[in-house]
Order: sequence, then structure tokens, then C-alpha cells
Amino acid sequence: MGDAAGHLMSVPPSTVNNMDARRLLITDLDNTLWDWFEAWYQSFTALVDGLVAISGIDRSLLEEQIKAVHQGRGTTEYSNLVREVPALVEFASGRDPFDVFDAALHAQNSRRKAATSLYPGVDETLRALKRAGVRIVAYTESGAYWSEWRIRHTGLDGVIDTLYSSPDHDIAAGVDIAGLRTGRYQGGYGLQKTEHLHVDLGVLKPNREVLNTILHGQRCSPVDAAYLGDSLMKDIAMAQGAGVLDIHAAYGQVQNRPEYDLLRRLTHWSDADVAAEAALARSNGVVVPTLVLRDGISEVLPVFGWPLVGSR
Repeated sequence: MGDAAGHLMSVPPSTVNNMDARRLLITDLDNTLWDWFEAWYQSFTALVDGLVAISGIDRSLLEEQIKAVHQGRGTTEYSNLVREVPALVEFASGRDPFDVFDAALHAQNSRRKAATSLYPGVDETLRALKRAGVRIVAYTESGAYWSEWRIRHTGLDGVIDTLYSSPDHDIAAGVDIAGLRTGRYQGGYGLQKTEHLHVDLGVLKPNREVLNTILHGQRCSPVDAAYLGDSLMKDIAMAQGAGVLDIHAAYGQVQNRPEYDLLRRLTHWSDADVAAEAALARSNGVVVPTLVLRDGISEVLPVFGWPLVGSR
């Protein structure tokens, strides 16, 4: 795909003809509205650095055991992590690991707060769409608690009309949410204005049936909607399978950054998923998006009507 292809001013004629009709934006959250990876990388590095400093446990052993917990729980944002890593539990010697490693957990949370922010233009673009009558729905594979936290933290509670996410992994693991958050995970649990609905735990992108369910719930046909996301393998493939206009948030791709190796080492994804994503990052020819946003989210505005171009 050349530099001009994929930009919104170079879309196929059939797409141009339907631009004014689109009334629903379904958007991914992580690395589409905010740089989830940067916040995760900074906060998790701070956590592991702190765990090593307190315990003296070998970093490679910690990473190996952390990955096992992540894969068992299906998330890299598992709040009960330090209570389930065997080496940390052994070091705590019967004490609550939350207390033993409090300084490391505090460093993680402080870094997360500092590093979590919207990409440039996201707030302005979403509010321009809402003023134009476009409904905004978010769908994420991330768990309930941290998805809600990021929406509140970035000021998007109420800007996003409806959030679809997995249930909280901590609840699925039988963990008492109230006890887990107290003193370490500040802020109320729940959104004030954005409706929050759940997909079944374990349902992952690119599941087109989830997208069909969202369309049905929003009383919107595929031709009246557009889907925005950063992952070719998950977001774009899913939208194409459901017949929804797919828009690639290329500005959010981070798979080629050297720091991404940490996420690959600790991810809850299967080895096959990691290999497939790495292959896609090296070659853009496997999944070809219909539209590509290279410079930022404001490039999406023409999809919802040419009058919105002036809002960029």
C-alpha cells in the first residue's frame, strides 16, 4: 500500500457514497484512544524492578512465573498477581504479599497514572462526533476494572456511550474486589455515565459474532457503522468479517518497538498468537485494511460526513 492509499481522502467510491449515512463508531480502546502499551510497559517495569529490589529474586525466574499466572488468568493486568507468583509467596513467608511488596505496587500504580493519557486529538474528535449525532461504542478485550479506570482517568466517561468488555478477571478468579482495591487501587468501581456491558469471559477478537451482537444492541446495520482499531489480526479482521467498514489506527501500532519484547515475554496470549502478531507486524500484506489513519484519530471524521472535515 503506497503512502497515499489508505488515507481517508483516497477511499473507494462506494465508501464515499455511504459516508454521510454512518451513525455509529465502534472503537477499540487500547492503543487506539490511548497508548496502553506505554503505560503498561512503564508501570510493569516499575513493578518488576521493585519486586527484584525487595526480594532479590532472579528477574528471569520472576518473569517465567509471572507469565504462567498471566496465561492462567487470561490477562496481563491481574491485580492479584503478587499473591499468586510462587517465588513471591515463598519470600513473603506467610505474610500478605500485598504488604511485603507494597512499595513495588505503589511504584507501579504511580507510573500507570502518570503514563495513561489520550492520544492527541482523541477528546476533540470524539466530542465532535457526538455533537454531530454519532453514537460512540467501545469494545475491548481488557477486563472490566482497568478499562473503567482508564475511561474515568482520561475523562471519557459519558463521551463513550457504551462500553463492551470482558468481566473482571479478578471476579472470575474468586477474588474479593473490595479487599483487593482498598488502599492500592484508588477510585470507585463503575462508570457514572457510560453504559457498561460485558461479553462472555474468554471471548476474544476477532469474533465477528460479538460485533454482530453490538450492532444488534445498538440497532444499527453494518453499513451504517465503522470500526476503528490498531490490531490488524484482531480488530481489522473482525470488522471485515462482520461487513463493517474497517479503519486501521496505524498511529497506535507498537509491535516493532524494542520494549514490546517485555510484553511478548509476559503476555497471556498463546505462543501461536504471539507468533502470528509478530508475522503481521513484519508484513502488512496478510490483512489489508480498507482505511488507514496514520497521523491521528481526527482523520476518521470524513467517514461520518464531509461537514465534519472542518472539525479536524
